Amino acid sequence: MSDAARGHSTATLFEASSGAALACDPGLRPAWPGARAAGPAFTVRGIGGDNLALHRAVAQAPAGSVLVVDLQNAAHGHWGEILAVAAQQRGILGLVVDGGVRDTAEQAGIDFPVFARHVTVVGTGKDHPGTFGVPVRVGGVVVRPGDLVVGDADGVVVVPAETVAKTLDQSDERVAAEQRALTAIRSGVTTLEYYRLG
Repeated sequence: MSDAARGHSTATLFEASSGAALACDPGLRPAWPGARAAGPAFTVRGIGGDNLALHRAVAQAPAGSVLVVDLQNAAHGHWGEILAVAAQQRGILGLVVDGGVRDTAEQAGIDFPVFARHVTVVGTGKDHPGTFGVPVRVGGVVVRPGDLVVGDADGVVVVPAETVAKTLDQSDERVAAEQRALTAIRSGVTTLEYYRLG
């Protein structure tokens, strides 16, 4: 897979980053099985229980970005099929939201990746315009505009923009090392032997 993270998993990025990458808390999960998103963050701060900021963000975010949205963990269905289709039409690559979403089956059907804290049918208002392009706290992690955000089956990680190139190179090296380990293990070497664990 080719993407902004060179196809690397969240686990690889986190482990290879020498402490630079930050792991969002495990409460942020893929809204449907197989979801994966990777791209620079377009940050949004809204108000929980209101989704006007999301409608505005879809209209303003550049193609190739991932929406990263602080909605204060609110258990409302802030995002659904309509916004997902609109986002796809504009080339937005995914959504990471500290809040709730709905229409998860429909979003799986169109392959729009969403990572959220809640799945709920509870609706929202449309009164608060939100703020864009500012640091936001999502999943316990501060995300800044342009940071690399990657979500997959294991969770969501954030790689600060200034460390992305180094982290990706180190991730390439880690994957190569893991492939060597797997080759040895498949030949009968134990993990204790390979890693000299005693």
